[in-house]
Amino acid sequence: MTVRDLARKLGLGVIPFALAVVTSTVIILALGANPIEAFGNVIGGAYESWAKVADIAMAMVPLLLASAGMLITFAAGLWNIGVEGQMLAGALMTTWLVESIEGPAAVMLPLSVLAGVAGGALWGVLIGLLRVYGGVNEIFAGLGMNFVGSALTNYLIFGPWKPERGATMSGTDPFPLEVWMPMIGHTRASWLALLLAIVAIAVVFIILRDTQWGLVLKAIGLNPVAANRMGVNTNRHLMLALMACGALAGLGGSLQTTAIYHRLIPQITGGNGYLAQLVVLLSGLRAQWVPLVVLFFASVQVGSPRLELRMQLDSSLGGVLQGSVVLFYLLVNGVRQRLGARNR
Repeated sequence: MTVRDLARKLGLGVIPFALAVVTSTVIILALGANPIEAFGNVIGGAYESWAKVADIAMAMVPLLLASAGMLITFAAGLWNIGVEGQMLAGALMTTWLVESIEGPAAVMLPLSVLAGVAGGALWGVLIGLLRVYGGVNEIFAGLGMNFVGSALTNYLIFGPWKPERGATMSGTDPFPLEVWMPMIGHTRASWLALLLAIVAIAVVFIILRDTQWGLVLKAIGLNPVAANRMGVNTNRHLMLALMACGALAGLGGSLQTTAIYHRLIPQITGGNGYLAQLVVLLSGLRAQWVPLVVLFFASVQVGSPRLELRMQLDSSLGGVLQGSVVLFYLLVNGVRQRLGARNR
């Protein structure tokens, strides 16, 4: 790699962050606040204690898993908007397991993981069937299934799974301790949940870089017609990609119930299914950069509430910073591609 190529890649990564900081600074100044103090509060709120660091780690878990799944479908040229629904399916299947059977932790924990994986994979297969055999674009199929998953979640929480004291937005009754993921000390972080997320992103990295299936998915993503003419069963691989993505996203939804909330709540996904799309785009569809981008998003998410506590600024300013980074990344990348096309 030449110095020029390295500088270009660094610029593509640094410029969007710089522009996002400038934009956020202008907004904060318009609100009559000190930008340096605001950014300091976001960073301080995220890393002021080990408990906050643990919260960042747990905020990374579902986002890492959803992003890992999306890397697979993006490689195949699929815009899988249905990750949110796949996370819901994993959470629902895990809750169904908890509502149905009892057992020791050695049995319930593995079963809860398998239930989440199975629920998300099944949801992915449903989207795949609509895409491959129903002729429904995966964007519309996934988005429609998201609404179905959300409605089903609310129905179950306020219907069959409602607590004895009555249904509320707090969700179902707390899960038995046997289904709680093991925690790190007195923090809210689960070492097992973190391990599963790290292994997942590492496996996806290896699959996309070093395996034949990864090469096939990339070939389909680049030119599905040519891949089909070369003897690749594109429909089967698209189904497998959606199923694999669903399995990882479903695991993320499952861990939201067993490692974070310890129950099923209406907004169990926390929007991570949609946020994962921004993570994958910002990473340039490269698995090795996903953890760093996820760390940025999780840090802003955990640190932003301090803006409201210390400066009476709405914590949604953190979302403005996150969204601005993605917007400027797409803008800078588009400009780079246009300049490259002119120079050829």
